[in-house]
Amino acid sequence: MNYSFISGEAARASGELLVIPLFEGETGDKPPASLAGADTAFEGRLLTAATQEGFKGKGEQSFVMHAHGKLEAERVLLLGLGSRNKYNPEVLRLAAGRAAKTAQRLKVRTLVFSVPETQDAIASLRAVVEGLELGAYRFERYKSSAKEEKNAPKLTTVRLALPGGVDKTKEHDQAVALAQRVAEATNWARDLVNEPPNVVNPEALARAAQDMAKEAGIKITVSGRKEIERLKMGMFLGVAQGSINEPKLIHVEYTPKNAKHAKNAPVALVGKAITFDSGGLSLKPSDSMIEMKTDMAGSAAVLGAMRVIAALKPPFPVHAFIGSCENMPSGTSYRPGDILTSRLGKTVEITNTDAEGRLVLGDVMSWAIEHKPAVLIDLATLTGACVIALGNYIVGAFGDHDGTMNDVLEAARAAGEEMWRLPVSELQKDALRSEVADMKNSGERWGGSINAALFLKEFVGDTPWVHLDIAGPSVSPKERGYLGKGGTGVGVRTLVEYVRRRATQLEGSEATEAPASKPARGGKSKA
Repeated sequence: MNYSFISGEAARASGELLVIPLFEGETGDKPPASLAGADTAFEGRLLTAATQEGFKGKGEQSFVMHAHGKLEAERVLLLGLGSRNKYNPEVLRLAAGRAAKTAQRLKVRTLVFSVPETQDAIASLRAVVEGLELGAYRFERYKSSAKEEKNAPKLTTVRLALPGGVDKTKEHDQAVALAQRVAEATNWARDLVNEPPNVVNPEALARAAQDMAKEAGIKITVSGRKEIERLKMGMFLGVAQGSINEPKLIHVEYTPKNAKHAKNAPVALVGKAITFDSGGLSLKPSDSMIEMKTDMAGSAAVLGAMRVIAALKPPFPVHAFIGSCENMPSGTSYRPGDILTSRLGKTVEITNTDAEGRLVLGDVMSWAIEHKPAVLIDLATLTGACVIALGNYIVGAFGDHDGTMNDVLEAARAAGEEMWRLPVSELQKDALRSEVADMKNSGERWGGSINAALFLKEFVGDTPWVHLDIAGPSVSPKERGYLGKGGTGVGVRTLVEYVRRRATQLEGSEATEAPASKPARGGKSKA
């Protein structure tokens, strides 16, 4: 979409759809200027009609009315934001997503969006742009009807009206550019998740990563089975051995051009990339298997984030590590009862071949740790237990390094992705105790998501680490705000925001540590 700013009243701007977000109670005697201007043009009929239809500005409420020549716009859309006291930018992001879906339904090309007055104008502006871009997303590549609608009108132009008294600055332009870049990367990740498993297999995922890295101008290395064997990733190889599709080991590297910054310890991002998970010989039921093309959502989020991170150019390296394979049943599959040897040399008794993600992650994470990162964050659709605990929209966050955990949670909050910290308790460690190996890959049913996190913890040593279990939020079961049914790209926004904040902190500390410049000697300057 193309974005521009307009000055003056939004009600006077030309466009096919005028969007006015409203907090609860703002349809009363003293409406905000954006609504007052539109209602005046309607000679009071807009508010009257909205009130008659029960619109009060409550969360998720919408009201559309044709302008009948009263406005420059053809229609006006009122969006409910709920209570102003409970406002955060995610509320506006969801509302903007509803606006984009309404624009699609009405076949609107040009939209005018009145940005509401809030405490953080820049965050709200980003939320509007991200919501519009994410809400306009549709995955219909394989629908015949989509080919017929290829030339149908689409939302391509957005005019943004800032609150009264706010002058546009360079910061506003930067916010729009960042929001658009983040949303586009998230939609790219959604595409990867939504593609069928006969299209996105490990080789195709590696090609997508290579194309992304080439476009972003960053280094990528893709290795096959021989390199995985050389690295002694026995757990990864065990999972991969049942599929005819060869495994791929992907390493993406952003390195600052500044030699001093390039020496800083990197941030390591690890994404689970099981492109299809049948459960292996511990076969899943058919109903549970149908969505297992999405078991690579963690890797999609990591790669999507790297697209943006390369453009942000933080003053430290950022590495992405991905081990991709399929978990399939065959005569060569790994079996319950097998003992696999990890890259670290720890032996693992297999009690459930459907607990495969942690095996691949364990080997890849131990390899990532060898690159001496300052912090490691992994994203994985790891456990159904986490979905049972937190539902479809909340990410489970695990880790025992409080500082890193708080930084990730704050980044998630700012990005509008809800996360909840869960314990990594040693009390559950007995569940992974094996009689014949160093540990089991799966324990009892109770505390399943904690058990999985404890397994991963064995492979990170003392490095500050956060594990994000995205099994629920990686796929939306229904339309909600900017979400449609299918892949969500969850994690992209949080990772980008985490790196942005870390970059700001490092740049601030460097500025503080820089020695003050010495005053020039003498009182005269040379002409």
